[in-house]
Amino acid sequence: MRKGLFHVRIRGAGKGMVIFMTDEVFDRLEEKIAYRFRDKNLLRRALTHSSYANEMRINKYEDYERLEFLGDAVLELVSSDFLFREQEETSEGELTRMRASMVCEPALAYCARDFSLEQFILLGKGEEATGGRTRDSIVSDVMEAVIGAIYLDGGLAEASAFIHRFILSDLEHKQLFYDAKTILQECVQQGNEGVLHYELVKEEGPQHDKIFEVEVYVGDQKAGWGVGHSKKAAQQQAAYQALLARKER
Repeated sequence: MRKGLFHVRIRGAGKGMVIFMTDEVFDRLEEKIAYRFRDKNLLRRALTHSSYANEMRINKYEDYERLEFLGDAVLELVSSDFLFREQEETSEGELTRMRASMVCEPALAYCARDFSLEQFILLGKGEEATGGRTRDSIVSDVMEAVIGAIYLDGGLAEASAFIHRFILSDLEHKQLFYDAKTILQECVQQGNEGVLHYELVKEEGPQHDKIFEVEVYVGDQKAGWGVGHSKKAAQQQAAYQALLARKER
């Protein structure tokens, strides 16, 4: 393989098509995350799913799983330090709940999509065909792997800066989105507004790349609408839209 190049399968690029990802594409991702890697191989590993490693017969330790393990620990440390300093009068139990909400799988995937990380993930043909590029579990794992890669390449300060930039920023807005269904349920119950329920109104697309459209109702009144690659994601989006509408009243 030529220096500066590696294979990547791009969704929609054609059945079984393989293209090359160049230094220019590396540069594009590094520009998005505002960090330049000294060791580009760390970034490549952070983007490599096990299905791609198996398909390309790469050493199994060259996928992102070990970096994900490290990144998870760095993320826990940095987010714990942030909450400890910012929430001086919050109990241990509440701090734990807040941290879990901030770094859970859907939350990390949401943050990763802010800079289109999913577009850069190296997937095998089978994983690509079954919708792996849009799966929260994979996108969040790669997000943690990127944190681990930055930690090894630039140290804790650089990893912390990345985490603050993409995960610990605009928390009020993000928290509202992460906890939208729970917050909406509590609001409806406190106001005795009626029964909260979600209705699936549309489902389209191939089995591996479904799009769901959901409406949320309070009693018989439509309160919000959302779309997503899963019913759960669509419900979360609908609840979030309902909460935004309430804030505008």
